[in-house]
Amino acid sequence: MPSQDISAPEQTPSAQTAATDYQAFLLGHLNQPHSIMRYELAHETLWVKRANKGNPALNYWLLRALARLFRAAVLQPVPNPGGTESLQTEVRRLRSFKAKGLRVPQVLATTDEAFVMRHLGRPGEEAPSLSNAIEDAIVRGAQPTLELWKKGLEAIRQAHASGEVLSQAVARNMVVCADGVIGFIDFEDDPAAHLPQAVCRARDALNYAQSTALFLQQAGALEPARAVWQQFVQQLPAEARQVLENTVDKLAWVRYLPRSKSLGRDTLRVLAAHDLLTASPLSA
Repeated sequence: MPSQDISAPEQTPSAQTAATDYQAFLLGHLNQPHSIMRYELAHETLWVKRANKGNPALNYWLLRALARLFRAAVLQPVPNPGGTESLQTEVRRLRSFKAKGLRVPQVLATTDEAFVMRHLGRPGEEAPSLSNAIEDAIVRGAQPTLELWKKGLEAIRQAHASGEVLSQAVARNMVVCADGVIGFIDFEDDPAAHLPQAVCRARDALNYAQSTALFLQQAGALEPARAVWQQFVQQLPAEARQVLENTVDKLAWVRYLPRSKSLGRDTLRVLAAHDLLTASPLSA
């Protein structure tokens, strides 16, 4: 699978940008009404993010129960305590990804309670989520849908190759930049601090499959995607492949779910992901 060129910046700061006092800008927007807000400047787009609450404890209880029920480590919840701890985790991880040449928003200034980052899009241009971009590509046919999907999978492979793992490797947390490079957003938790690396990598793969397989199916691209998926799986370290194999085996029961729209889109997503995952040599 060819590597995407991520060396070029997504938004080249101008002389005017360089003169911006980002710390002063951040301090002036600490009382914004929402935890994250977008600001359009004349020369760039900024986001200010304040500390907020974490996920409800009930969510963790449910995930832990599912992990025990299916004996699947990849379902173990990753703590997101919220507040300043999650905020500082996100700042640290964004800077780590950036330092390794991966495409993420650039952190420009921080306080204990908030930070300001640069938008992944160029001025005047949107940077859609990969989820929206893939869904929009469905009407154009199997090949455009498949190509976008492959870019997301390759971006995950590159993150793993750099020693990083994602927080939630779903397509909505990935961004299609104007130069075609896939960027990453949303790093409020750090799975590698709580789970083995092999589990984190398998978790990323499963999250991506679950969030995109239905789009592939709707575009008629699921069959060619299987070969790409097989190649990706074979490039995973042996321990991560084993975790993935065990998880797929334990979730084999989903094949018996009725393929009915009346059961909701989430069920259809799971079934489509099963069709993609069970095509790999791991479960053959």
